[in-house]
Amino acid sequence: MSNTRVRGTEAYWPPAGLLGRVGEADRRVLLGLGHSVAYPAGQITIREADTSTFALLLIAGTVKVTAHAQDGREALLAVRMAGDLVGELAGIDGQPRIGTVTACGRVLARYILPSELLDCTKQHPAVGLALSASVVAKLRTATGRIVDFTGCDVLGRLARILHHLAVTYGHPGRNEAQLPLSQPEMATLVGAAESSIHKALRALRESGAVVTGYRTITIRDLDHLARIAAAAEPVGPPPISPIR
Repeated sequence: MSNTRVRGTEAYWPPAGLLGRVGEADRRVLLGLGHSVAYPAGQITIREADTSTFALLLIAGTVKVTAHAQDGREALLAVRMAGDLVGELAGIDGQPRIGTVTACGRVLARYILPSELLDCTKQHPAVGLALSASVVAKLRTATGRIVDFTGCDVLGRLARILHHLAVTYGHPGRNEAQLPLSQPEMATLVGAAESSIHKALRALRESGAVVTGYRTITIRDLDHLARIAAAAEPVGPPPISPIR
């Protein structure tokens, strides 16, 4: 799945993202906010604990959202793709950033100040409703992740995360998708050791559900992946998953 979108009426924006939740007219308004920025692979665009308040509307590319746990380990909180708005919480409540946003590959975005976004929601109520729905969806996803992981083994957790991302960012009606995730990133996202992820990925590959490549994983059979996720073996207590 390529998450590079082409500007224009033929562009596809995932319905889970802010751009996918509004009509064409409001989408043009959002794409006109702020100014264009481009980030190379590995560039930190937003830093944890920083007091900046701008938001980034992703036009092309993928970012990862990470935070540091109390023991110093880095936790991967979320993956966001084109059409998503990131960093909006600091602009809403004025509190320090709760995570670091890093470009995974080249990223194009609109750099939007909170005053611009607020004015836009006042003048275009549909944008305000879409923004609220987008924030709520992130909370629901984080909460659902905790519930889904309860008593679930590594294979089950990985299958559920991959299925969720594929359904969220893939094209409707397609039974496959490609995700820009490395194996270490999958390990932190799932909350497991890399050795356990290697074993789980081997099982998924052997089942025909996925194919792995350099910093990518291709889901070949989304329906089969869903069946694997549903049949996950229960184990001990679940890992603690942070809410973004």
